[in-house]
Amino acid sequence: MDYSFPMITTVTGKNQISIPAALAHELGLKPGSRIDWRRTAESDQMLCRVLPHPAEAAAGLRGAGRKHLKAEKAHPMKALQEERSAGDKLRKESLE
Repeated sequence: MDYSFPMITTVTGKNQISIPAALAHELGLKPGSRIDWRRTAESDQMLCRVLPHPAEAAAGLRGAGRKHLKAEKAHPMKALQEERSAGDKLRKESLE
């Protein structure tokens, strides 16, 4: 996109602005998108950056820890069930 032409917006009485449609489309902005605003050293400039949607960030982490599992615990749910069964067995034995 050609950013050489001005894209001027107006701040409303509630301190809201509208992002030009072409720019919003290019950046993939949709309702609920989050933008990080920062001041710069220049008194009349600021920097903004589009933050990833929390669900997209979480999806990127899905399965990331699997490489750290020990080979015998390749199935974490199975390992958890076995640990709980062993704990239940110990509790039951301690009550007898």
